[in-house]
Amino acid sequence: MEVKNIEQQIELAIGKIRPFIQRDGGDVEFVRFENGIVYVRMLGACQGCSLLDQTIGDGLEVVLMDEVPGVLGVELVA
Repeated sequence: MEVKNIEQQIELAIGKIRPFIQRDGGDVEFVRFENGIVYVRMLGACQGCSLLDQTIGDGLEVVLMDEVPGVLGVELVA
């Protein structure tokens, strides 16, 4: 079995939550991984959404920290 690099693991983990974000008219884009932090850009209906912090903190961050060793958090970029 091939060991995936950390960016591939991040993309796979984001892919698990992406359908739920897209269902509400938004999307998430992986920007970069640096010093344990995954930087993402939120697109579509997610921009300006009042639940954005919850989507990142309770959704993306939980999934990424659980599934990808070395991920310490998620930050939003413009």
